[in-house]
Amino acid sequence: MSSIELTPSQKTILTALTNLHREAEDAIKGEAIADEVDRNPGTIRNQMQSLKALQLVEGVPGPKGGYKPTADAYEALDVDQMDEPASVPLQHNSEVVENATVESIDLSSVHHPELCRAEIHLQGSIRDFHEGDSVTVGPTPLSKLKITGTLDAKDDTDSILILEIDEMVAPVDN
Repeated sequence: MSSIELTPSQKTILTALTNLHREAEDAIKGEAIADEVDRNPGTIRNQMQSLKALQLVEGVPGPKGGYKPTADAYEALDVDQMDEPASVPLQHNSEVVENATVESIDLSSVHHPELCRAEIHLQGSIRDFHEGDSVTVGPTPLSKLKITGTLDAKDDTDSILILEIDEMVAPVDN
C-alpha cells in the first residue's frame, strides 16, 4: 500500500478517532471527535468525507452510528494495531493513567545537553496533561527503565509528551 499523506488536521482527527475507538470499541460520534480535538462538528463532518474517500474511515448509519477507523487508518497513522501491546505503566501526577498506551520513549531528542528530555509517544488522549505536571513512565518491559519528569511541552497532534527528566532509573543486574 502506498503511503497516504495526511494534512495535520486530518491526522489530528484520525488520531482522535482511533484513540476514542480503542477505548469505546464502537462507532464514534462526530461530536465526540469534535470535543476531543476542540473543533466544530461541521469541520469534523467535512474532514470525515475526505477520510472516507481515502478509505481510512467507515461511516456507520443509524442512532448508534458514527465513524470507525479502517485497518488502513492505523497504517496511515503508522500505528500498529497490536492485540496486546506490552504494557508500560504511565502515571500522571501520581495517578495511574488507564486509557493510554506508551508507544515509544525517545531519548534522542536532546537539543540541549544540559537539559535532559524524553519524548513519550502515546496512543490515547493527552488532553488532560498540562505543563508542569509530574509524569512517570515505566518500568519498561525489557530494561525496566523508569523515567520521572516534569511535563515541559506536548504535541496533541501526535500525542507526544515532552518531559524534562528529573530521574531515570534502571535496575542493575548483578
